[in-house]
Amino acid sequence: MILRHIKYFLAVAKHQSFTQAAASLYVSQPALSQQIKQLEETLGAPLFDRSGRRVKLTQAGKVYVRYAHKALQDLEEGQRAIHDVQNLSRGALRIAITPTFTTYLIGPLIKAFHDRYPNVTLSVQEMSQEQMEKQLLDDEFDVGIAFADVGSADIEAQILLIETLALVVNKNHPLAKHQAIDLLTLSEQELVLLSHEFVTRGQIERYWRQHDIQPKVMMEANSLSVVIEIVRHTQLSTLLPSNIVSNRDELIAIALAPSLLQRTAVLLQRKGAYQSAATEAFIGLAHQHCEKS
Repeated sequence: MILRHIKYFLAVAKHQSFTQAAASLYVSQPALSQQIKQLEETLGAPLFDRSGRRVKLTQAGKVYVRYAHKALQDLEEGQRAIHDVQNLSRGALRIAITPTFTTYLIGPLIKAFHDRYPNVTLSVQEMSQEQMEKQLLDDEFDVGIAFADVGSADIEAQILLIETLALVVNKNHPLAKHQAIDLLTLSEQELVLLSHEFVTRGQIERYWRQHDIQPKVMMEANSLSVVIEIVRHTQLSTLLPSNIVSNRDELIAIALAPSLLQRTAVLLQRKGAYQSAATEAFIGLAHQHCEKS
């Protein structure tokens, strides 16, 4: 049995179609079918029920898919280990981030890493924390930057920083000259917020419940850049990390007092995952960067 058999089997299991699996693998359908047949003959059991419109895993296939997935992860980790160079003269690093970190953290951090290790290839993707945890478990990323509310017991988190959220307004807003506002003033504001698919929205609403306030949410958006543009061009305000306003002269962050709205940012990894030299270097640099901030 070779690696190709495992990859082909997992592709058919994922797409529930020999045609779609073959297309995703850039191979012909007859070639794919032949490889699956060879795998079934080697294992001595049919892995797929081909009788319906969609291809389904048999009971044997459902058992085997867990082991095939783990085997593929281990083999790919082994391949990365072989190519990993401790002096970082080459290598690759896959990073996932949640959206609110994009504007003020990931840019300077990636610049610092690239300046120090210019030959390491970086892949950076933005996504929800739920999706990030799933893909970390599937070994699609080496490290993620998200929040301490981790959903999976198989994900480990290292505290990176504690950040404070503030009321963000444009420079022409009636509150623009205030250093801080109290909870009563906050409760009177008309807001534009990130939609409920963002962890940030849940954190904000928990803060409201804790303090028994309910500001007016007039708009919501599923894009951080859209929220910022709305704040720039209207009298609506928002709640975002105070660092968001750095390098944005048209925006002002107003502290919430006396009770701060804070959250913990963390680095996420799959427990037991192979730790490449590039991953170790990035984690160390991230801690250094956040300590200086």
